[in-house]
Amino acid sequence: MKNLILSTAVLALTGSMAMAESHSVVRLGTEGAYPPYNFINDAGEVDGFERELGDELCARAELTCEWVTNEWDSIIPNLVSGNYDAIIAGMSITDERKEVIDFSENYTQPDPSAFLAMGDVDVTTAVVAAQASTIQAAYVAGMEGATLLEFATPDETVAAVKNGEADAVLADKAFLLPIAESDAEVSIIGEDVLIGGGIGLGVRQSDTELRDKFTAAIQSMKADGTLNELIVKWLPDSATF
Repeated sequence: MKNLILSTAVLALTGSMAMAESHSVVRLGTEGAYPPYNFINDAGEVDGFERELGDELCARAELTCEWVTNEWDSIIPNLVSGNYDAIIAGMSITDERKEVIDFSENYTQPDPSAFLAMGDVDVTTAVVAAQASTIQAAYVAGMEGATLLEFATPDETVAAVKNGEADAVLADKAFLLPIAESDAEVSIIGEDVLIGGGIGLGVRQSDTELRDKFTAAIQSMKADGTLNELIVKWLPDSATF
Protein backbone atom coordinates (compact mmCIF):
# COMPACT_ATOMS: atom_id res chain seq x y z
CA MET A 1 0.00 0.00 0.00
CA LYS A 2 1.08 3.57 0.49
CA ASN A 3 4.61 4.51 1.39
CA LEU A 4 5.67 7.87 2.77
CA ILE A 5 9.06 9.26 1.71
CA LEU A 6 10.32 10.43 5.06
CA SER A 7 12.36 13.55 5.73
CA THR A 8 14.53 14.73 8.57
CA ALA A 9 11.87 17.33 9.32
CA VAL A 10 9.49 14.57 10.35
CA LEU A 11 12.13 12.98 12.55
CA ALA A 12 12.37 16.23 14.49
CA LEU A 13 8.74 15.92 15.55
CA THR A 14 9.28 12.84 17.71
CA GLY A 15 9.96 14.70 20.95
CA SER A 16 7.55 15.53 23.78
CA MET A 17 4.73 13.22 22.66
CA ALA A 18 1.83 12.28 24.92
CA MET A 19 1.43 8.52 25.11
CA ALA A 20 -1.81 7.08 23.76
CA GLU A 21 -2.25 4.99 26.92
CA SER A 22 -2.98 8.20 28.83
CA HIS A 23 -6.03 8.98 26.66
CA SER A 24 -9.47 7.83 27.75
CA VAL A 25 -10.42 7.89 24.06
CA VAL A 26 -8.12 6.46 21.39
CA ARG A 27 -8.30 8.56 18.22
CA LEU A 28 -7.94 6.67 14.95
CA GLY A 29 -6.56 8.75 12.06
CA THR A 30 -7.49 7.85 8.49
CA GLU A 31 -7.48 9.57 5.09
CA GLY A 32 -11.11 8.96 4.18
CA ALA A 33 -10.30 9.12 0.46
CA TYR A 34 -9.06 5.67 -0.53
CA PRO A 35 -11.93 3.24 -1.18
CA PRO A 36 -12.45 0.43 -0.42
CA TYR A 37 -9.99 0.80 2.46
CA ASN A 38 -11.43 4.05 3.79
CA PHE A 39 -13.83 6.68 2.43
CA ILE A 40 -16.53 9.10 3.51
CA ASN A 41 -20.04 7.76 2.92
CA ASP A 42 -23.21 9.69 2.05
CA ALA A 43 -23.87 10.28 5.75
CA GLY A 44 -20.51 12.04 6.09
CA GLU A 45 -19.00 9.21 8.15
CA VAL A 46 -15.80 7.19 7.73
CA ASP A 47 -16.66 3.90 6.02
CA GLY A 48 -14.98 0.97 4.32
CA PHE A 49 -12.78 -1.99 5.18
CA GLU A 50 -10.73 -0.11 7.76
CA ARG A 51 -13.79 1.42 9.45
CA GLU A 52 -15.24 -2.03 10.11
CA LEU A 53 -11.84 -3.40 11.05
CA GLY A 54 -10.97 -0.50 13.37
CA ASP A 55 -14.28 -0.68 15.20
CA GLU A 56 -13.86 -4.43 15.76
CA LEU A 57 -10.26 -4.06 16.92
CA CYS A 58 -11.27 -1.40 19.42
CA ALA A 59 -14.06 -3.61 20.74
CA ARG A 60 -11.72 -6.58 21.17
CA ALA A 61 -9.04 -4.43 22.79
CA GLU A 62 -11.70 -2.86 25.08
CA LEU A 63 -10.80 0.61 23.84
CA THR A 64 -13.13 3.58 23.32
CA CYS A 65 -12.23 4.93 19.90
CA GLU A 66 -13.19 7.86 17.71
CA TRP A 67 -12.34 8.56 14.08
CA VAL A 68 -10.34 11.51 12.76
CA THR A 69 -9.64 12.30 9.09
CA ASN A 70 -6.36 13.77 7.90
CA GLU A 71 -4.79 14.42 4.50
CA TRP A 72 -2.32 11.74 3.45
CA ASP A 73 0.77 13.92 3.08
CA SER A 74 0.71 14.96 6.76
CA ILE A 75 -0.74 11.81 8.29
CA ILE A 76 2.50 10.64 9.94
CA PRO A 77 3.62 14.07 11.22
CA ASN A 78 0.21 14.64 12.79
CA LEU A 79 0.33 11.25 14.50
CA VAL A 80 3.74 12.05 15.92
CA SER A 81 2.60 15.49 17.09
CA GLY A 82 -0.35 13.97 18.97
CA ASN A 83 -3.36 14.90 16.83
CA TYR A 84 -4.51 11.27 17.02
CA ASP A 85 -3.18 8.03 18.48
CA ALA A 86 -3.09 5.53 15.61
CA ILE A 87 -3.10 5.55 11.82
CA ILE A 88 -5.41 3.10 10.06
CA ALA A 89 -5.25 4.30 6.47
CA GLY A 90 -4.02 1.66 4.05
CA MET A 91 -0.47 2.29 5.24
CA SER A 92 2.16 -0.28 4.28
CA ILE A 93 4.70 -1.30 6.87
CA THR A 94 8.10 -0.11 5.60
CA ASP A 95 11.60 0.31 7.03
CA GLU A 96 11.48 4.05 6.25
CA ARG A 97 8.35 4.54 8.32
CA LYS A 98 9.76 2.46 11.16
CA GLU A 99 12.42 5.12 11.61
CA VAL A 100 9.67 7.48 12.85
CA ILE A 101 6.69 5.38 14.02
CA ASP A 102 5.91 1.84 15.11
CA PHE A 103 3.41 -0.63 13.65
CA SER A 104 1.03 -3.29 14.83
CA GLU A 105 1.10 -6.71 13.22
CA ASN A 106 -0.08 -6.54 9.61
CA TYR A 107 -3.81 -6.89 8.97
CA THR A 108 -3.47 -7.51 5.22
CA GLN A 109 -1.04 -9.49 3.13
CA PRO A 110 1.17 -7.54 0.72
CA ASP A 111 -1.38 -6.44 -1.87
CA PRO A 112 -0.85 -6.15 -5.62
CA SER A 113 -0.61 -2.81 -7.37
CA ALA A 114 -1.71 -2.41 -10.99
CA PHE A 115 -1.49 -0.07 -13.95
CA LEU A 116 -4.65 1.49 -15.40
CA ALA A 117 -4.73 3.20 -18.79
CA MET A 118 -7.06 4.18 -21.65
CA GLY A 119 -5.46 1.75 -24.10
CA ASP A 120 -2.34 -0.29 -24.72
CA VAL A 121 0.55 1.53 -23.09
CA ASP A 122 4.21 0.62 -22.70
CA VAL A 123 4.58 1.68 -19.07
CA THR A 124 8.36 1.36 -19.21
CA THR A 125 8.53 4.51 -21.36
CA ALA A 126 5.26 6.17 -20.32
CA VAL A 127 4.26 9.11 -18.16
CA VAL A 128 2.83 7.33 -15.10
CA ALA A 129 0.71 9.05 -12.47
CA ALA A 130 0.83 8.03 -8.80
CA GLN A 131 -0.25 9.51 -5.51
CA ALA A 132 2.62 11.44 -3.95
CA SER A 133 4.58 9.78 -1.13
CA THR A 134 3.35 6.26 -1.87
CA ILE A 135 5.14 3.01 -2.59
CA GLN A 136 3.73 3.25 -6.10
CA ALA A 137 5.33 6.67 -6.63
CA ALA A 138 8.64 5.31 -5.38
CA TYR A 139 8.33 2.32 -7.70
CA VAL A 140 7.67 4.47 -10.77
CA ALA A 141 10.55 6.78 -9.83
CA GLY A 142 12.82 3.74 -9.97
CA MET A 143 11.61 2.62 -13.41
CA GLU A 144 14.24 3.43 -16.01
CA GLY A 145 12.58 5.20 -18.93
CA ALA A 146 9.27 6.02 -17.22
CA THR A 147 8.32 9.53 -16.08
CA LEU A 148 6.62 9.96 -12.70
CA LEU A 149 3.76 12.47 -12.37
CA GLU A 150 2.65 12.86 -8.74
CA PHE A 151 -0.70 14.04 -7.40
CA ALA A 152 -2.02 14.75 -3.93
CA THR A 153 -5.02 12.39 -4.10
CA PRO A 154 -5.71 9.04 -5.78
CA ASP A 155 -8.70 10.44 -7.68
CA GLU A 156 -6.42 13.02 -9.31
CA THR A 157 -4.15 10.27 -10.65
CA VAL A 158 -7.06 8.64 -12.49
CA ALA A 159 -8.26 12.01 -13.75
CA ALA A 160 -4.77 12.67 -15.15
CA VAL A 161 -5.06 9.56 -17.32
CA LYS A 162 -8.52 10.47 -18.56
CA ASN A 163 -7.59 14.05 -19.43
CA GLY A 164 -4.35 13.05 -21.16
CA GLU A 165 -1.83 14.36 -18.65
CA ALA A 166 -0.56 10.84 -17.97
CA ASP A 167 -0.46 7.64 -20.00
CA ALA A 168 -1.19 5.36 -17.05
CA VAL A 169 -1.65 5.32 -13.30
CA LEU A 170 -0.09 2.92 -10.80
CA ALA A 171 -2.06 2.32 -7.59
CA ASP A 172 -3.42 -0.45 -5.39
CA LYS A 173 -5.34 -2.89 -7.58
CA ALA A 174 -8.18 -2.92 -5.04
CA PHE A 175 -8.61 0.81 -5.67
CA LEU A 176 -8.32 0.66 -9.47
CA LEU A 177 -10.35 -2.46 -10.25
CA PRO A 178 -13.79 -1.00 -9.42
CA ILE A 179 -12.93 2.03 -11.57
CA ALA A 180 -11.99 -0.19 -14.50
CA GLU A 181 -15.16 -2.24 -14.10
CA SER A 182 -17.43 0.82 -14.07
CA ASP A 183 -15.71 2.96 -16.71
CA ALA A 184 -15.32 1.53 -20.22
CA GLU A 185 -12.74 4.20 -21.13
CA VAL A 186 -10.07 2.70 -18.87
CA SER A 187 -8.77 -0.78 -18.11
CA ILE A 188 -6.17 -2.64 -16.08
CA ILE A 189 -3.10 -3.34 -18.21
CA GLY A 190 -0.06 -5.55 -17.83
CA GLU A 191 0.91 -7.74 -14.90
CA ASP A 192 0.27 -7.04 -11.23
CA VAL A 193 3.11 -5.29 -9.42
CA LEU A 194 3.93 -6.73 -5.98
CA ILE A 195 5.35 -4.05 -3.71
CA GLY A 196 4.92 -3.27 -0.03
CA GLY A 197 4.92 -5.45 3.05
CA GLY A 198 1.32 -5.56 4.18
CA ILE A 199 -0.72 -2.97 6.06
CA GLY A 200 -0.65 -2.28 9.79
CA LEU A 201 -1.78 0.36 12.27
CA GLY A 202 0.82 3.05 12.82
CA VAL A 203 1.43 4.29 16.38
CA ARG A 204 3.97 6.51 18.09
CA GLN A 205 7.14 4.66 19.05
CA SER A 206 6.44 5.38 22.72
CA ASP A 207 2.99 3.77 22.60
CA THR A 208 4.07 0.15 22.98
CA GLU A 209 1.07 -0.81 25.08
CA LEU A 210 -1.37 0.50 22.49
CA ARG A 211 0.57 -1.24 19.71
CA ASP A 212 0.44 -4.54 21.58
CA LYS A 213 -3.30 -4.22 22.25
CA PHE A 214 -4.00 -3.73 18.55
CA THR A 215 -1.67 -6.59 17.60
CA ALA A 216 -3.42 -8.94 20.03
CA ALA A 217 -6.80 -7.94 18.59
CA ILE A 218 -5.55 -8.51 15.02
CA GLN A 219 -4.22 -11.93 16.01
CA SER A 220 -7.61 -12.75 17.57
CA MET A 221 -9.40 -11.81 14.34
CA LYS A 222 -6.96 -13.89 12.29
CA ALA A 223 -7.48 -16.88 14.59
CA ASP A 224 -11.29 -16.91 14.43
CA GLY A 225 -11.56 -16.06 10.73
CA THR A 226 -13.30 -12.70 11.08
CA LEU A 227 -10.40 -10.80 9.51
CA ASN A 228 -10.59 -13.02 6.43
CA GLU A 229 -14.34 -12.37 6.27
CA LEU A 230 -13.72 -8.62 6.12
CA ILE A 231 -10.99 -9.04 3.49
CA VAL A 232 -13.31 -11.13 1.31
CA LYS A 233 -16.11 -8.58 1.76
CA TRP A 234 -14.12 -5.43 1.02
CA LEU A 235 -10.97 -6.65 -0.81
CA PRO A 236 -12.17 -9.72 -2.73
CA ASP A 237 -9.07 -9.94 -4.93
CA SER A 238 -6.65 -9.77 -2.01
CA ALA A 239 -4.94 -12.70 -0.33
CA THR A 240 -6.39 -13.90 2.98
CA PHE A 241 -4.58 -15.24 6.04
